[in-house]
Parts: sequence; C-alpha cells; structure tokens
Amino acid sequence: MTMSPLRRLIFSVIFVVIAPLAAHADEGVYPIKADDGEIIANHSVAAELESRIEKLPGVVVAGNPDGKITLNEFYDVNCPYCRQASADIDVLLRANRELRLVLVPFPVLGIPSIEGARVELAVARLAPAPTFYKFHRLLDEGRGVVDGNRALAAAKEVGLDPAKVLQVANEDALANVMIAHVRLGDALSIQATPAFVIKGVAINGYPGPKSLAGIIAAVQRCDAVICDQPR
Repeated sequence: MTMSPLRRLIFSVIFVVIAPLAAHADEGVYPIKADDGEIIANHSVAAELESRIEKLPGVVVAGNPDGKITLNEFYDVNCPYCRQASADIDVLLRANRELRLVLVPFPVLGIPSIEGARVELAVARLAPAPTFYKFHRLLDEGRGVVDGNRALAAAKEVGLDPAKVLQVANEDALANVMIAHVRLGDALSIQATPAFVIKGVAINGYPGPKSLAGIIAAVQRCDAVICDQPR
C-alpha cells in the first residue's frame, strides 16, 4: 500500500490540526494517579463534546454495546502505550459486562499510522464490531511498525478479502473521516495517545491497569471518575 500525494496532504493537515494541542489542556482537575503514583494529566470536557465522539464516522463499540459505562479511547496503531493498554482493557471488558469501549482511530504518529488507519476504517465499514475488535487486538499484539500492508494482512487473517478492504481503504472520503477524528480530539484537548474520555473527564496518557480499573469502578459506583470529590 503506497502513500499517494493525497495521503501526504492528509498527514500535513493532521499535523497542523494536532500541533497546538498543548496550549489547550487544563491539567489535574481530578487527582487521578497512575499506577506508578504520578498524577496523570486530566481535564473536564463538555457533555456536548463528549456526546459527539460516538457520532464520528468509523468509530466502533467493543464490549457490551448496551453497557452502562462508556470508555472512549483515542489511539494510534503505532503507539506503544496504546498496545499495552489494549491488552489490559481487553481483560476489563471480559470481566465487566457493563463496560462498553468506543474505539476512535487517531492517526497522529506519521504516515504509516495514516495508512493503517485507512485500513482500520475500511474494516470498520466492512465487518461487524466483534470482527473489528479481533482485528484491532491482532494489530496490538504484534510488534514493529503498523502500515497499510501490515493492517491488510491482519484484515485477511480475520477473514476479510484484502482486495475489498483495499478498495474501501483507498476511498478519498476516508481522508475526511480521519480529519474529523483529529479535529474532535483537538476540541477535546487530546494531547497524548492513548487518551480516554469518560464521564466528562479526558485523561491524557495511559494511567495503568489498576488506575483505569479504579476509574471504571468509581463511575459504576458513584457516576464520577473519583468518588467523594467536589464536582
């Protein structure tokens, strides 16, 4: 899968959109600690913005689609912390039937990520959510750079026709989908991958499995990322 001038233009647009993010964040609204004890950057997000995440084209809901707890994840296929988080979140999904995961491809780490995201979006269109999630986990379990060719190989491994996937992946319309994802991430002040949005709070970076499990448990218990805190 080669990078056309159009895809290079997409990368330039995405870079411009994502570059100013550091100026927007208002860190530490909640004292959320990572598993290593450090406070992890977080900030409030408007309910209207959070509600727009699931309306983005190309997002996929994993876990229980009717679950009462929604964890939105912005990720890049070439982010090592995203791959680490993926395995831990898979355990959480299996353990908690009330958890639903909204996967938002967020290709900000270079041209291979854009190519991989094109294939992701094609798979999302062609396959049901469980198949997409299997494809997603297959990519995350691998090592090395994920580009279009590697993503196509994973699509084939989960039973999809690579030719059909490639046809959809090369549609010009997918450029607008990726730009929409990054623009909403900008509006949400997403400045790291992975980033999570849950119950009006954006968390920049992966806090670790214990911390994330605690956040989910708090939302389930008291409808907030930390219980007994001023809101």
